[in-house]
Amino acid sequence: MEDIIGILKKHDLLKVIEEKVDIDIEMGHIAFLEVKKPDSKALLFLNPVSKRLNKEFNIPVLMNIFGSSKALNLIFGKDVSDISKDIEELMRLRVQAGFKGKAELFNRLLSLKNIPPKNIKGKGLCQEFVKQGDKVNLFNIPILTTWPEDGGAFITMGQVYTQSLDGNMRNLGMYRLQVYDKNHLGVHWQIHKDGMHFFNEYKKEGKKMPISVAIGGDPLYIWCAQAPMPYGFFELLLYGFIRNKKAKLIKSITNPIHIPDDVDFVLEGWIDPQNLALEGPFGDHTGYYTPKELYPVMEVSCITSKLEPVYHATVVGKPPIEDKYMGQATATIFLPFLKTTTPELTDYNMPENGVFHNLILAKMKTRYVGHAKQFMHAFWGVGQMSFVKHAVFVGDDAPDLKDYEAISRFILNRTSKDNVIISEGICDALDHASPNACYGGKLGIDCTGSEIEGESREIINDAELLDKMSLLCREIKDVRQFMTDTKTPVTFVALKKERLVREVFRLLRPVKRYTKLLVFVDAESDDIDNLYMLIWKVTNNIDAKRDIFLEDEFFGIDATVKGKSDGYEREWPRVVNCDKNVLENLRKRRLVEFDEDFLKKFWI
Repeated sequence: MEDIIGILKKHDLLKVIEEKVDIDIEMGHIAFLEVKKPDSKALLFLNPVSKRLNKEFNIPVLMNIFGSSKALNLIFGKDVSDISKDIEELMRLRVQAGFKGKAELFNRLLSLKNIPPKNIKGKGLCQEFVKQGDKVNLFNIPILTTWPEDGGAFITMGQVYTQSLDGNMRNLGMYRLQVYDKNHLGVHWQIHKDGMHFFNEYKKEGKKMPISVAIGGDPLYIWCAQAPMPYGFFELLLYGFIRNKKAKLIKSITNPIHIPDDVDFVLEGWIDPQNLALEGPFGDHTGYYTPKELYPVMEVSCITSKLEPVYHATVVGKPPIEDKYMGQATATIFLPFLKTTTPELTDYNMPENGVFHNLILAKMKTRYVGHAKQFMHAFWGVGQMSFVKHAVFVGDDAPDLKDYEAISRFILNRTSKDNVIISEGICDALDHASPNACYGGKLGIDCTGSEIEGESREIINDAELLDKMSLLCREIKDVRQFMTDTKTPVTFVALKKERLVREVFRLLRPVKRYTKLLVFVDAESDDIDNLYMLIWKVTNNIDAKRDIFLEDEFFGIDATVKGKSDGYEREWPRVVNCDKNVLENLRKRRLVEFDEDFLKKFWI
């Protein structure tokens, strides 16, 4: 961690804040605004305080270290695309003819000796200070409360180390942890996570589960913690591959879990499978608060640390946030792994305003009719890709998937009712739009073919279209048209909803001569001029089976807030947003800079 701070400082990617800043809300707000700047920097808070706890801390807090592409490459020590190439070469290893070919293979295999982590004996750097028993106190660590409606303080950059019941498998995961009191944490691991699989083994046998949470150290640990590795693979194998050196692991003092020697803090403990507690709410990376739910409780038996530790944290919420850059690295590095299941895949992109699992754009070489549809089902059946809600497939002739203007036109010129698939399957536990938790609708669009044929729409201006639509439905307050020169003109409709949106869509059939795709949003809360945030809203708020209407070549999408009148029985979550008074106070103290345009751009 000290090395990374020095590297970021050397490259002018670190902002040091000496003023006292509260760990409750203030730090989170500063980091939330900072990561949205084009010249985003890491933040090192030297004097954290807590008015709530009436405490001052001598432990610095580091945030936003993954806050730019440049910082990301510095942390990895190389360009992430080079890592992807190394993985692809490794997967293609073959014994070549002749002495030179065999020698090259031997040297490549020899380099792999540094991949497996190494257990070391003795006292670790992370164990210079040891607190056990009554001396354990989580409130002595500057753990942040990041959002006004959070259920409490949460560890947000914790490396959670667990092992299977027989000890043969180890796992590193990134799960949020809520502070209940001085020695108990709520562990938010979802049903599809390896930690939860291990937990079920211990629960079945009625045994307590060992767990250690590391904070700090090499930031690459935390990236590996969120990497979508196959079940049974220890994530620190990936660390060894990227760093070309073994991760050195030391045994925890009060349980059998091994953790990296150079982390800043370690929270050791045990989970009683019978002891569950309400965890949340928490303002998550979807930009919504996740509700209170029952999760396992970790009893902290020991806290160890370096002599001069740094506390590492992040803030999540509406995009763009730090995981924008972490997710881009993941997409690049794991492309070779995806190709093993879908070899014709040439590229893919998960836009950050689609919240990654909500939207994927994939480019492929099509070999036969229906190939893209086959790909859709393959994607929905592979590891963490199975949680993707909306997938759009294009051919190898499509523009760069990160050129959103060009790829949008390409897709809209190839979208028809015949190439849309609506299916269903498992969803991420954080998805709130599906009627049932963890299960809902899926959308796939096959845009690998040629441009669709048919008559172009008769395009009129927004004011004229609003007049015509208002005569058909008085609930429509405004409209805005986009991509009107494509075969699928898009119209966002600001609606003050008084009935089912499906009924409104049917009333608007006469306007199909002017537009093809109607996207309904809430008039009171949504800015229909802001496409970036509208994509965030739409991909979050729809369930494909319930909210997409296909009628000949006239389509509708209901991205409004749902309630019981829509047949939605779950609790619709609140949007995560900043506290205005806190923001204004931070501005007066010159800890943040912003104007109304900046706030409007990101719906703050």
